[in-house]
Amino acid sequence: MQEPSRPGGPDSILLAEPRGFCAGVDRAIDIVERALEKFGAPIYVRHEIVHNTFVVNDLKSKGAIFIEDLAEVPPGSTLVFSAHGVSKAVQEEAAQRGFHVFDATCPLVSKVHIEVAKLAREGYEFIMIGHKGHPEVEGTMGQVDHGIHLVEDVADVATVQPAQSERLAVVTQTTLSVDDAAEIMAAVRARFPSIRQPKQQDICYATQNRQDAVKMLAREVDVVIVVGSPTSSNSNRLAELARKLGVESYMVDTAQELRAEWLEGKARVGLTAGASAPELLVQEVIARVKALGAVSVRKMDGIVETVKFPLPKGLKL
Repeated sequence: MQEPSRPGGPDSILLAEPRGFCAGVDRAIDIVERALEKFGAPIYVRHEIVHNTFVVNDLKSKGAIFIEDLAEVPPGSTLVFSAHGVSKAVQEEAAQRGFHVFDATCPLVSKVHIEVAKLAREGYEFIMIGHKGHPEVEGTMGQVDHGIHLVEDVADVATVQPAQSERLAVVTQTTLSVDDAAEIMAAVRARFPSIRQPKQQDICYATQNRQDAVKMLAREVDVVIVVGSPTSSNSNRLAELARKLGVESYMVDTAQELRAEWLEGKARVGLTAGASAPELLVQEVIARVKALGAVSVRKMDGIVETVKFPLPKGLKL
C-alpha cells in the first residue's frame, strides 16, 4: 500500500553519477557465478565476496558458501578469494589443502600487493594508511612477514617507529576517503620527507569518482541517501563525506530501511550507492522516495566509467 505523501516531504530525486558497482565488484561477482555454472554448487568463498548483504544472500541462494576459515572447506573443493584480497599465508594454506582456487581480488588491490612484495625484496619497510581489521588491509599487510606499520589517522603517524627511514614506502587501502587519506599522507611526508610514494595513488578510480560525485551532489540537495551495507568501507565514506559538507546523510542496505522522517522538510533528495551496491537496490529506494511524494528523478552529469577487468583463466567463456 502506498504511503500518503507528507506535507513538506520530498519532491525531487537527484541521482549521483557514477554510483554503484565498479569493475572490480562486477568481476568478483561474475567469478562466483561462472564458477557455480561451470563446477556446480557448492562453491566456497573466503569472506564476503563484496561487502553487500543483498549480493551475498543472492549468491548463497545460488549455491555459494561463505567461510572465514579454510578448515571449513572440504578437500578438493573450488574456492574463491574475495575482492578484498588475502594474505600470503591464506594463499599458501589454500595451495596446501589442494583447493581449486579462483582469485577474485580486485586488480587494483593486487597492484598494491605486487608493489609491496617488490619493495620488500629491496629491503623496504612500509607505512599503510587504512582501517584496522578491514580484510583488504589484512590482505595487504599479510604480503610481508614484518615491517609494515598501519596508521588510521594523523595522530597515529607520530607514533610509528620503523626500524629505519632510508628505505620506507607508503601504501593505502583503496577505499578510503580521498580527502582523509591526503591529510594523513601529508603528515607521513612531513615526518618522513624521503618516503617513497606510489607512482599512482592507491585509492581506486571508482572510490575517487563516487566521492567526487557526492561533492557535486551535496551542493544541490537537502539530504543524501547512500545505498550500501554497514560493512562497506567505500559506502561509509560517501555518507561521511556528505555530512562533512554540511548535508544530512543516511546509509541504507535496502529501501525498507529508509525512514520517512529523514525526508521531512527535505524537498531535494540526493541518492548514490557504494561500489558494492547493485542498481536494483537504488531503483527500489527511488520507488520508496516517490511513494513519499517525490515526482521527478534526474541524473547528474558525471564521469562514464568504461573500465573492465578480465576474468581468470578457466572461467572465460
